[in-house]
Amino acid sequence: MAGNATTRFTNVSLLAVTSRLPSGVTTSAEIQRLLAPALRRLRLPGRLLERVAGIHARHSWAAGEDCDRATIAAGQAALAQAGVSPDEVGLLINTSVTRKHLEPSVAVGLHHGLGLPSSAVNFDVANACLGFINGMTLAAGMIESGQIRYALVVDGEDADDVRANTLERLLREGVSREDFLQEFATLTLGSGSAAAVLGRADEHPAGHRVLGGVTRAATRFHELCVGSVEGMFTDAKALLEGGLELVVDAWKDAVSEWDWARMDRYVTHQVSRVHTDAIVEAVGLDRSKVPTTFPRLGNVGPASVPITLVEEQASLRAGDRVLLMGVGSGINTAMMELAW
Repeated sequence: MAGNATTRFTNVSLLAVTSRLPSGVTTSAEIQRLLAPALRRLRLPGRLLERVAGIHARHSWAAGEDCDRATIAAGQAALAQAGVSPDEVGLLINTSVTRKHLEPSVAVGLHHGLGLPSSAVNFDVANACLGFINGMTLAAGMIESGQIRYALVVDGEDADDVRANTLERLLREGVSREDFLQEFATLTLGSGSAAAVLGRADEHPAGHRVLGGVTRAATRFHELCVGSVEGMFTDAKALLEGGLELVVDAWKDAVSEWDWARMDRYVTHQVSRVHTDAIVEAVGLDRSKVPTTFPRLGNVGPASVPITLVEEQASLRAGDRVLLMGVGSGINTAMMELAW
């Protein structure tokens, strides 16, 4: 099962990865206090978010803050860190789930805000929580082919409106226990932005090599998690089971080409304690090498992987191997190896 599902790169490096978090913090205790009448009526635990998901807080955009502006700031910081000027960028990929409108793309506003040249290709890639890894893969392919020298991959998530809409709906009379649990995952979402700059390895020997990875799809499960700004409705049990099956299958298929049992760090998409523990057990990861940010930040969608990588990069040493891993609604999975 090679072909398009397996990629290898020989001359691509990650030059910088940065993040920007909102200043506001919404605790699970606050959310559960608001939901107390519904939790009592439905006979659900009062500390459901902490007990089930292991999420204690998530960041929220405060007054005067804006998701797009934060994403632009993350992109500017990544370019500065990489030593790349905006006019050298040949590609901008926005990978966010969040969007204020259907048209035009989110990427065009970010392109303008970043001051990128008219020669820089720009577009959105939407693939649920896998968008950032997919965006890095597309960018790496264009760099490897010689089409561009530098790519900027960004993501900005704003979960505030969908969470507010969900809270209002869950407090209505007539909401059943099944209805509540179907929307529970929405309450785990957090907000934040991230950016990464990729370039040619031969021009940046100190960069972190992007080696390649695998993707796999199980799209028969495409109706298990469906979301919009109005709400996200999830069959959590079936989604977890389907996602784990896909991850295990992809891992087994990759064994003949990749030595992922010996990674120094596994940066996984941050969903919850249940999901993290299930993946660790399913493929036999060393739990001490799997950092988590979900207890403090919640599930920040596609931005979760780069935000977690930003927090880990200070402790990584040259030569360390890092595996980026994610599962996105649909269901798709993607894994990408970096040589730090």
